[in-house]
Amino acid sequence: MLFYEPLFLFLFGPAVYLIYLFFGEVRTRRALILFAASVVFYGWSEPVFILLVFASVALDLYAAQKIAALAEGDARKKRWLALGVAANLAILVYYKYTGFLALNLDALLKALTLPGINIPQIALPIGVSFIVFEKITYLVDVYRGVTAPARGPLLYGLYVFFFPKLLAGPIIKYHDIARQFEAMPHADVDDFITGFSRFMLGVVKKLLFADTLASGADLIFARDVGGLGFAEAWAGVLFFTFQIYFDFSGYSDMAIGLARMFGFRLLENFNMPYVATSITDFWRRWHISLTSWIREYLYFPLGGNRRGEARTYVNLWICFLASGVWHGAAWTYIAWGAYNGVFLVLDRLFLVKRLQRLPDWCANIVAMMIVIVGWTLFRATSLSQAGALLALMANPWAQAGAPVAIPEEYIVVALIAAAICVAQRLSLYVKEFDWGSAAQRYALASNAALSALFLAALAKGLADPFKPFIYFRF
Repeated sequence: MLFYEPLFLFLFGPAVYLIYLFFGEVRTRRALILFAASVVFYGWSEPVFILLVFASVALDLYAAQKIAALAEGDARKKRWLALGVAANLAILVYYKYTGFLALNLDALLKALTLPGINIPQIALPIGVSFIVFEKITYLVDVYRGVTAPARGPLLYGLYVFFFPKLLAGPIIKYHDIARQFEAMPHADVDDFITGFSRFMLGVVKKLLFADTLASGADLIFARDVGGLGFAEAWAGVLFFTFQIYFDFSGYSDMAIGLARMFGFRLLENFNMPYVATSITDFWRRWHISLTSWIREYLYFPLGGNRRGEARTYVNLWICFLASGVWHGAAWTYIAWGAYNGVFLVLDRLFLVKRLQRLPDWCANIVAMMIVIVGWTLFRATSLSQAGALLALMANPWAQAGAPVAIPEEYIVVALIAAAICVAQRLSLYVKEFDWGSAAQRYALASNAALSALFLAALAKGLADPFKPFIYFRF
C-alpha cells in the first residue's frame, strides 16, 4: 500500500485518522488503534513476512528483559545481546543476501570448472532493512542502559510497525521516540495542518518530480551503452541524481507529515544535501537517520576516532562499505559504499581543507561532481555499465550511435529540479533565511500553491502507472 494510492488516500488513511481522533479517548486505546492500523498496512503487502516479524518482536522483548535483569559485567548480558542482534541480522541476510551470495558462489564454482549450485529465488520483503536496523537499536539501547525495556508488547510492537516510517524510514532509534509512544499524544488542529502540508509536499516531490525524472533515467539506463554519447550519459545520470533526492526526501516528508498528523515528531532525514561543500557535509545532510545509525551503532563500537588516525580512516571506510552493502545485494552498491568511504577518508586527510580555500559555490560544484559519480555506480545495473557510462561522461567528443528521443517534459522537470537545488544553495547567503519560516510568512500564497501542485500530482498519479519508492528495495 503506497501513501499516494487511492486506497490509502481516500479510504485507509482517513478511516484510521478519524477512528484515532474520535475513539482514542485514552492512551492505551490510541496505541491499539495505531498498532492495529500499522499491522494491516504492512500485512496488506507482506502477509507472510509479518508473521516472522511478530516472532522476532517476541524474541526482542524476551532478550531485552534478560539483558536488563542481568548485572553489568555479567557475560550472559552480552550473550543475550549477541543472540538478539544475530537473530535480526539472520533475517536480513536470508531475505536480502542469500540470492546474491549463491549467485557469486555459483560463478566461482563454474570458474573453477566445478558443478554450480541452484540459485534460490527469495522475495525481498518491503522495508526489511529499516525494520531490522530499528529492532537492533532497541536491543543495543537496553544493553547500554540508554533506555529501559519497553513497558509492554504493545508499545514495542507499535515502535516496530508504526506505519508512517515502516517501509522506508526515517530510521528511528528507540530512545528517540520511546517517550512519545509511552505518552501517546492526542493530535490537535495544528498537528493536522502542519502534518498534512508536509505530506502534500512529499506527494508533489514524488509524483510530479521523482516519477517523471525516473522515466528519463530509465530511458537512458535501459539502452545499450554502446549506442550512447556524452550528452545522453550525462542526461541519464542527472535524471537519476534529481530523481533519488526527490523520491527519497518525498517519502521522508510523507512519513514525517503523517506522523505529525497523529501527534508524533519524527526527526528530519534530509537537510538540502545538494548544497554540500564536501562529501562529509553531504552525509551530514543526506539520509541523516542512516548516517546517525552507522555512527552510533557501528562507527563508535569499532573504536571511532579513539585509536589513532590510521584506525579512524579504516573505521570510516568500513562503515560506508557497510552502508553500500545495506543498500543492496549487488556489486554496484558495494562499490558505491567503498567509493564514498574513500572520499570521507580523503576529506579527513586533506580534501576538506583544500575545498575550504575555494568559494562555497565552487566547493559545492566539486562535491556534487563526486556525488554524481557515486550515483552512477548506485544506479547502474552492473559495474561494466557504470564504467562505460563514466567513460562517456569523461569524453565530450563521444557521440550517440543513434539519437535518443528524450521527451521535453523530462527535460523541463529536470531543469526545475536543478533550479530548486540552486535556490537552496542561494538561500544560504540570505541572512537568517529559513524556508519553513518563509512559507509561514506567506502562508496563503504558499498553501494555495502547494494545494494546486498536490491536486496536479494526484491527477498525474491516477493517470500514470504507480512507481514504487526507490528505497522500497532496500
